[in-house]
Amino acid sequence: MYRQTKQRTRTLTVAAVAALVPLAAACGSEHADDAGSDAVGAGGPRITGVRWSIDSVTVDGTTHRAPAAAHVRIDEGGEAAGSTGCNSFSARADVDGSAGRVRLSDAMFTEKACAKTPAGFEKSLGRALTTGSLTTKNEGERLVLTTADGDTVRLSRAEDASLYGTRWTVDAPGRKGDKGSAHLTFDRDAKTVSGRLPCNRVEAGATVSDGRITLGAPSTTRMMCEGSLMDAEKRLLGLFDGAVTYRIDQETLTLTSEDGATVRAVADR
Repeated sequence: MYRQTKQRTRTLTVAAVAALVPLAAACGSEHADDAGSDAVGAGGPRITGVRWSIDSVTVDGTTHRAPAAAHVRIDEGGEAAGSTGCNSFSARADVDGSAGRVRLSDAMFTEKACAKTPAGFEKSLGRALTTGSLTTKNEGERLVLTTADGDTVRLSRAEDASLYGTRWTVDAPGRKGDKGSAHLTFDRDAKTVSGRLPCNRVEAGATVSDGRITLGAPSTTRMMCEGSLMDAEKRLLGLFDGAVTYRIDQETLTLTSEDGATVRAVADR
């Protein structure tokens, strides 16, 4: 298992992850159930561009339930990234949608000491995802990845992030040295939006109805920053004191003003 006295992060190969703990020693395990489902091929559920929650991983007949935050996303550009609920990982992804197969390679995991994430789950997940070509099968909104040896990773489509209470990181530059970039958070009860623009903090009224957000006149701090940040801030301020349409696709929020200007933000969760 992971043995560290201080929390730290470093990259290691999947082979190193697989050597961390004996599979049978993992706690919180149970015997797997049999699964039957239809093969994913042409016309099946979309594999790429979806944030998949990891529900469980089954290796050698033993199922390890995943922590709530465990997830994976495969981008159309061929990159996969996710989290075990504690450690993050990335890999190259080759997807053959017509054949219902996906292969992850060159995978790297971070290593952090996380008491609430069983090491057996992380080791089993690393082994199942990276031992070769995976067959994809669907069960409604769920997806099952199966190795040549019959090991499985069960996934389900993650719900869209909530407009309210989510810290939305805006696709805009931030100040050098800041821990976070521009971000906004909507408060349902207070009917406000608050956060930080590329330079200044901001707060305004925000009333949501029928896919539209009516934003009030913004109240901001009065700091001056370099020209590029002020230009980006001015563009964002253009959304306020008017109505914008909004759309949420899993972790992405898109705001569109009446004149067609678009701002995108990603859920920080």
